[in-house]
Amino acid sequence: MKIKDQDLNKKAIILFSGGLDSTTCLSLALQEGYSPFLLTVNYGQRHDFEIKAATSIAKYLNVKDHSIVDINLSQFGGSALTDNIKVPKNRDLTHFDDIPVTYVPARNTVFLSLALAWAETLDVNNIFIGVNALDYSGYPDCRPEYIESFEKTANLATKAGVLGRKFKIHTPLINMTKAEIINLGLQLGVDYSMTSSCYDPKKDGVPCSECDACTLRLKGFKEALAKDPLNYY
Repeated sequence: MKIKDQDLNKKAIILFSGGLDSTTCLSLALQEGYSPFLLTVNYGQRHDFEIKAATSIAKYLNVKDHSIVDINLSQFGGSALTDNIKVPKNRDLTHFDDIPVTYVPARNTVFLSLALAWAETLDVNNIFIGVNALDYSGYPDCRPEYIESFEKTANLATKAGVLGRKFKIHTPLINMTKAEIINLGLQLGVDYSMTSSCYDPKKDGVPCSECDACTLRLKGFKEALAKDPLNYY
């Protein structure tokens, strides 16, 4: 991936999981000339393969400012990603409007709050998050109305916002299909072999091919007429 010369005054916090969407979001921000500060949250999820992927991709792209924050949401549980709850497999795509047990309570609110705190500390106005409201599992904190609400809260609840330095939550992928996201990433030169999407990978990190994340990813690559570089179980 070729990265443009960056305007060092054009900075952004980028929530970065090491998955397909957040990697595409990061690549787009880089292409648009943002100097990125990556925020990865180790929230007590089922596995650490996505943390490893995020670390590897950050190094590959020579992004020097990468913070990994530990917040153990597994203390609360309530999700198949943070609790002893079975991850659903082979769900019917027509029922993806139902909120599944892989929803982590308030996860994006926690993530965006952390990003906001770091942004205010660094005098950064821009926050990127790779949420998507089309080909997604039905999570309520991925919807446009949620993002709009959080942006309003960010500007009401911070010293910077009250003093007139307004925050902007960027969601460039929110109205794109998974196929459109993949095609965009391929145009930007994203190496999707480095990403991790699976909710329930095998012990060696091989994706299961049956969880919602794998299902949506495989569907996206098929519709994009592209081959997923990952090997599936």
